[in-house]
Amino acid sequence: MGWLIFFPPLLFLLLLYKRSFLNRRLPPGPPGWPIVGNLFDLGTMPHRTSAGLRKKYGDILWLKIGAVNSVVILSTKAATEFFKIHDHAFLDRAVTEVMRAQDFHLSSLSLAPYGPYWRVLRRLVTVEMLVNKRIKETVSVRQKSVDQMLVWIEEEAEKKHGVGIHVARFVFLMTFNLLGNLMISRDLIEPASRDGSEFFKAMMGFIEWTSKPNLADSFPWLQWLDPQGLKKNMEKDVGNAIDIASKFVKERIKEKKVGDREGQRKDFLDLLLEFEGTGKDEPARFSERDINIFIMEIFVAGSETTSSTIEWALTELLLNPESMAKAKAEITQVLGSKTKVEENDIANLPYLQFIIKETLRLHPPIPFLVPRKARQDTEFTGYRIPKNTQALVNVWAIGRDPEVWDDPLSFKPERFSESTIDFKGQHYELIPFGAGKRMCAGLALAQRILHLVLASLLRRFDWELDQSLDRERLDMKEKIGVTMRKSEPLLAVPVKRVT
Repeated sequence: MGWLIFFPPLLFLLLLYKRSFLNRRLPPGPPGWPIVGNLFDLGTMPHRTSAGLRKKYGDILWLKIGAVNSVVILSTKAATEFFKIHDHAFLDRAVTEVMRAQDFHLSSLSLAPYGPYWRVLRRLVTVEMLVNKRIKETVSVRQKSVDQMLVWIEEEAEKKHGVGIHVARFVFLMTFNLLGNLMISRDLIEPASRDGSEFFKAMMGFIEWTSKPNLADSFPWLQWLDPQGLKKNMEKDVGNAIDIASKFVKERIKEKKVGDREGQRKDFLDLLLEFEGTGKDEPARFSERDINIFIMEIFVAGSETTSSTIEWALTELLLNPESMAKAKAEITQVLGSKTKVEENDIANLPYLQFIIKETLRLHPPIPFLVPRKARQDTEFTGYRIPKNTQALVNVWAIGRDPEVWDDPLSFKPERFSESTIDFKGQHYELIPFGAGKRMCAGLALAQRILHLVLASLLRRFDWELDQSLDRERLDMKEKIGVTMRKSEPLLAVPVKRVT
C-alpha cells in the first residue's frame, strides 16, 4: 500500500498536464495578469488595441477579460469561417449586466437566447415589418421625417449665424420621430408630447448606462454588488420607459376594440398585437412586456446607428473635398431642378452608395458587433473554443484588413466602383451589420434611411467646418458606447444652397 503515497502527486501532475494540454489548444494571445487577465491591456479603444495584436498573434486572438474567456476575430479569412461554418455554434449572446435590467435581454430581438421566441420575433420583423412591400408603403413617413429635420437644421443655422451645429443630434431626433411613426404612428419629438419627452429622456438614460464600462461584466461575482450603480440606474430608466410604452400599447388596444384603427395603415405595434403563434413551440401571443421592450429596442438601435453613421460620413466628406464635390455633382445631375431628394432617386446615385459603404467600412457603428457566445465546445481554425466563451468579431479591424483592402486607412469611395462587395452579410470583408442568422434584422430599413438622409443633407446645404476646427488636425478618435461615435462631435456649418 506504500504506493498510495505517490497517488496525490501523480494525480496533480496528470491534472496539470491535462490543463496544459487544453490550454495549448486555445488560440494565442497576450499573457494576462492574475485576476484581471488582459483587462488593462485593452485600454479605452479595445477595437484598435486588439487589431494591433494581430501581427504578433494572428487572425484569432484569445483574451481573458477579467474572469471572462473571450475570442476575438480579426481578419476576413477568420470571419468567413466563423459565419459560414460555425454560425450555429455561436448563436447565443453574451449579455452585459445592465441589459439584464427588468429582464430586458429576454424580450429583446438582438439579445434573446436562440430559441422559439427569438425565431418568431425575427420572422415577424423580417417577413412582416421590414419586408420590401411594407417598407415601400412607408416612403411618405420617412420623407416627412427627413423634411422636418431639414427645417430644424435651417432654423438652427439662422440662430447660430455661421457657427457650427451638432449635426448628429438632429439626425438622432429625426430618426427617433421616424421610428415613432413606423412603430406607433406618432411623433415623439414635439412640444405637445409629454409622454414622448419622458420616453426620450428614459431612452437617453438607457443609452448612457449601456455606454459605460461595467466591472460586473468582467467579474461576475460583483454582479450582486453592482459597484458602479449602473444596473440600479438602468432598472430605473428601463422601468420608466416600459411604463410609458405600456401607455401607448394600452391606448392602441382600446382604439382597436372600438374600431378607431379601421382604414388606417398598420404600424409595427398593430402587427405585434395581432400576432398569433401557429407552431408547437411558439408563443401564442407576445406579452405586453415583450412588446414594450421591443418598442424600446427599435428606438435605441435605429437612432444611434443612423446618427453615428451620418456623422462619420459627413466628417469624411468635409475632410475629403474631392469626394464631397463628386457627391454634390452627382446629386445635381440626377435631380435636375428638383429641390428634394426622394427614395426612388437613390438607385441613380451610385457614388452616394459608395460613400455609405466606405463610411461603414472605416467606421462600423458597432466595432465588435453584438457579442456572441459559444453554445458548446467548438473547434475553430484548429483551436479549441470552450463553451460559454464570448466571441467578438472586430469588424473595425476587418474593414481595414490589408490583405483585402488596398490602402485600407484612406477614405476612397471609388474603390467600390469596380466591386460587387456589399454590406448585406454575404461579403465577409464588409459586415458592419453582422452576418449569419443573427445579423441585424433592420438592415433593409437602415439602408434606405442612411442614403436618403445623407443625400438630403448634401442637396439642401453646402457644409463647412466650424471656424474653431482645423481640417488638418480634426479629432478623428472614437468613443465606444452603444455605437462607435466621434469622441468630439462634428460641428459643421450648413449653408442653404441656391437651386
